[in-house]
Amino acid sequence: MPGVFDELLSRRRAVLFDGALATELERRGCDLSSHLWSARLITDDPEAIIGVHLDHLRAGADVISSASYQASRPGFAKLGLTAAEADARLTRAVELAHEATRRHGSGLVAASLGPYGAVLADGSEFTGDYALGPDELATFQRPRVEAVLRARPHLVLFETLPSMAECEAVARVAEAFPDVPFMASFSAKAGALSHGEPFADVVARLDAVPNVMAVGLNCTAPEHLAPLLRTARPRRVLLAASPNAGETWDATRRRWTGSPTRGADFAGWLAEYLEAGARIVGGCCRTTPDDIAAARRLIDQRG
Repeated sequence: MPGVFDELLSRRRAVLFDGALATELERRGCDLSSHLWSARLITDDPEAIIGVHLDHLRAGADVISSASYQASRPGFAKLGLTAAEADARLTRAVELAHEATRRHGSGLVAASLGPYGAVLADGSEFTGDYALGPDELATFQRPRVEAVLRARPHLVLFETLPSMAECEAVARVAEAFPDVPFMASFSAKAGALSHGEPFADVVARLDAVPNVMAVGLNCTAPEHLAPLLRTARPRRVLLAASPNAGETWDATRRRWTGSPTRGADFAGWLAEYLEAGARIVGGCCRTTPDDIAAARRLIDQRG
């Protein structure tokens, strides 16, 4: 299967993803306090979502990720929506991303899907401490994939996965859709995935699934990514890295703590990931379009 990133990588050293969506919406004044996070705005304020997408594209992002990370049937059921209505919102999130690329004139669309822990809205995507096995996790994810595929994204991106159980679920889902390009990105801490398994193990598992194009790390403190990337030995998949801005999410108080890394300093971390083998880079929580613009300058300078 030809890689979805082949044409971009034929012209430059790395593919650049966008930065944060939800925290950027919050920075612009949107209220994301509900359990649906940015997914609430798919119908409540779609232009706000398109606006962030556009600013990332204008900053130089090659790929933008849809506002579907938190969207799911169980999440929307809490608002009284049916499964069909929930699926329609997943589809709509991808359509909004396509609309942004249409207005901009270029860009690929990744349909973003978070792990089961994201639906719990209790920070457990950073621990993986929920008692579901790969079969149950795959059952949860499959209708979400079917919903986003109705809007024809260029790839499906599972992100902030905390564990090997989530990895195995992604492998099973990807195998069920062999003609769809997938990418998987994991949350981590110093030396391991958030749940404790080696990053190299999830790379090896997904390297064996032909339509998984890339495996990476996201929503992780910048200093942890390069050492983990160096542990991987992929034969085929590309490595990816999208750190957060260096702050820590306090799930109890529902706030970020610490000081963010910005601009050239943020781009400096991405340079380290490129040296460690990454071919796809971007930003996660609390990063901004300005940070992506700094990353674009870095990549263009390196050719």
